Amino acid sequence: MRRFRRKPTPPDLLDPGPLALRARNVRFDIEDAPLHWIPGEPVASHLVSSFNFIFPEAERFFIDAFTEALSHIRDERIREDVLGFIGQETLHADTHQMTMGAFFARHGIDTTPLERQNEWLFRRLLGPRAVADEREARQWLVERLSFIAACENFTAFLGDFALNNTWADHGAHRDMAQMWRWHGAEEMEHRTVAHDVAHYFDPSYRRRVRTMLIAVPGLLFLFARAARFLVAHDPAVPAHRFAVLRGFFSAGRRGLLPTPRMILASIRDYLRPSYSPVKMGSMAQALTFLAEVEVTNAA
Repeated sequence: MRRFRRKPTPPDLLDPGPLALRARNVRFDIEDAPLHWIPGEPVASHLVSSFNFIFPEAERFFIDAFTEALSHIRDERIREDVLGFIGQETLHADTHQMTMGAFFARHGIDTTPLERQNEWLFRRLLGPRAVADEREARQWLVERLSFIAACENFTAFLGDFALNNTWADHGAHRDMAQMWRWHGAEEMEHRTVAHDVAHYFDPSYRRRVRTMLIAVPGLLFLFARAARFLVAHDPAVPAHRFAVLRGFFSAGRRGLLPTPRMILASIRDYLRPSYSPVKMGSMAQALTFLAEVEVTNAA
């Protein structure tokens, strides 16, 4: 088997300058998408689909925190970016919940138990807290914003991967792949917003490191639970967890999923004191893809 070797995303030759972030009302027809929407790749299909269990509630958690932060932000440029970020994340959450919710229902998978657990996690455990002390409330907000910045480093990394993988080479369902790429491209487009907001409230490197060390195991745990949930509902995949691990490593070697090395490199980059999300992927590539999606939808 020939191993896929991804070429580094070429750097942008021109700086596009400040962007006016906006939500794009696009639609994707996945009514005929099979459960294994990457043909012959049940593990890779499930591992990508499992992100749907995390994104809607996580993005609503992001929206709530950013909405709360707005009243404390005096920088007009950051305020404008936050409003654009909220608009994009709102459409992401709604699109995934409606589109993928119907997808799982068509394939006889009741996702309610996992959705309820994620609602409790993001709304109750990580959501706003009713505290009388104003200073304590602000510190909890700043902690959440820093946590979101760590998470958004991963979404930008995944967005870059979604734009540069081998799904098309393996016959992936076109609209399903396009939906994930559209989401990834918009994550690339607003890749700097969460970092800028977290830095605005607290520029300390110490907090950035601490929240990343919390985010990494938390996100991996949620992703593993979601993947196990889908695999448990699919007799085509052996129930043994090592079968899923083998599938993960195999898919990574063929460019269908990020490899562990790529994931660790993303974490390493974020932990560098000189880290800047501007260096993640290509903005020109993301904007070109988004323009193509809008033209296709209009047609």
